[in-house]
Amino acid sequence: MEERASGIVLRTRPLTETSLIVQWLTLDVGRIYTVARGARRPKSPFSGKLDLFYEADFSFIRSRKSELHTLREVSLRQSHRKLREDLSRLNAASYCAILVEQGTERETPLPESYALALDTLQFLDQFSPTTAFIFSLELKFLALSGMLPSLEGVPGETTAIAESLIENAFKDASEIRLSKVVNAQLSSVLRRGIGMTLEKLPPQRERVLQNLS
Repeated sequence: MEERASGIVLRTRPLTETSLIVQWLTLDVGRIYTVARGARRPKSPFSGKLDLFYEADFSFIRSRKSELHTLREVSLRQSHRKLREDLSRLNAASYCAILVEQGTERETPLPESYALALDTLQFLDQFSPTTAFIFSLELKFLALSGMLPSLEGVPGETTAIAESLIENAFKDASEIRLSKVVNAQLSSVLRRGIGMTLEKLPPQRERVLQNLS
């Protein structure tokens, strides 16, 4: 039976010379994998609709034998074009995708994780990422995972900024500029938190933080 969902393309990779595997993050069915047969052909009906961080409505037929389902139709809603024009935005979105991918189980609906990814893309449509934004993303991810690190013993200024970055969505992340001291303190706390939650610190973390203000 055909099912319908709305989602974000987290990752694509070739399956055959003509087909793609597409990993989606969806609101209702969680993180799923689909096969887009013929998607790599020039005149495919999927042409221009399946790329990194595209938002789309789609239909699929669930496989009875595996977790790789058959993609049927795709209706593009949003391409987030700005991400392809700015490497720092693309790197930040990719880091969010890594956190969500490694921090969730397949086919387990997690509306909060979907909302986090969507909020990230919408922020990056308007603003270039800052260090405060990346820290806010990490704090929110850790809070959703139930692994928010204790800020006990962290100086008051740093604690206040961390609480603001958690509570105010990404509202303040485009405006806050962190001092070197606060930057170092928060980075240390979050490095440990992310490393413990995912069992290994993603190498992309340091890459995405480079050259951010």
